[in-house]
Amino acid sequence: MNRNRKKLLALSLSATLGAVPLLLHAQEPAQQRTLGSVERSHASQARALLDQAVLTFQAKGPEQALAAFNDRNGEFVHGQYYIFVLGEDGTMQASSGPSASLVGLNVAELKDAAGKSFMREILDKSAKQDSGEVEYQWLNPADNKVENKISQFRKIGDHVLCVGYYIPRATAEHAKALLDRAVQQVKDKGAEAAFRNFNDPRGGFVFNDEYVFVIGLDDGRYRASGSSPNLVGVDVRNVNDAAGKPLFKEMIELARKQGSGSVDYVWRNPATNAVEQKHTLIQRVDDVLLGVGYYTRP
Repeated sequence: MNRNRKKLLALSLSATLGAVPLLLHAQEPAQQRTLGSVERSHASQARALLDQAVLTFQAKGPEQALAAFNDRNGEFVHGQYYIFVLGEDGTMQASSGPSASLVGLNVAELKDAAGKSFMREILDKSAKQDSGEVEYQWLNPADNKVENKISQFRKIGDHVLCVGYYIPRATAEHAKALLDRAVQQVKDKGAEAAFRNFNDPRGGFVFNDEYVFVIGLDDGRYRASGSSPNLVGVDVRNVNDAAGKPLFKEMIELARKQGSGSVDYVWRNPATNAVEQKHTLIQRVDDVLLGVGYYTRP
């Protein structure tokens, strides 16, 4: 294989896997099509609702638009996605979600679960730019847990239209449970049947930013990759993380010597598209290793 072809293969592989050198930003359209890009799906749905709200606001004017945004059974409520509107002074002007109780109140100094003045950040950013987003921690009514949330905003005159969405995150406990279940699947169903399930987004082994992958110990090739099944057959032994660490070589060595363990590295989270610390738990089964990772903020 010549040098140019090797370079192209490395770039394609790194982009699909989620590595984040700046030169890979040109691979963005391909990344958007990967099965692991959960956050992109949430973000696109939020953006679509925000676009719809902007068009309504521009076509019908503030009075009719705000009335529509305040209708909790109306067209601007799509599951977890809903419109809320802030005035430049921080007054909540409309909401078709749980924050409807705040309509009419000044929420400029409202803080999230970590004490962050996220509404102030939205207002400050919208004073300088017409669109953007702010991340914070908020109670998700679907599971009654505090989770990371991103609100996109669009400035229209003296109104700031917003739509938020929750960012799913796995935990160490979730990763361990999924890995144990995957190992048992290989033992019960056989390797080939198990690998098919791991590669199937509906096979029960892909959950938001959490998925099972399998790598051969002898050839370093993917047998399964729940976030990117197109990687099956690719040798990843020479792939490094965003900091240059040969993470897959380390996983293979660990599996051979100890049979199980964990490897820490820096990787792009497909559920947030941000560079984060990743911790992968591995378990050897015959001549392959099974892995499941979870992310934490650096």
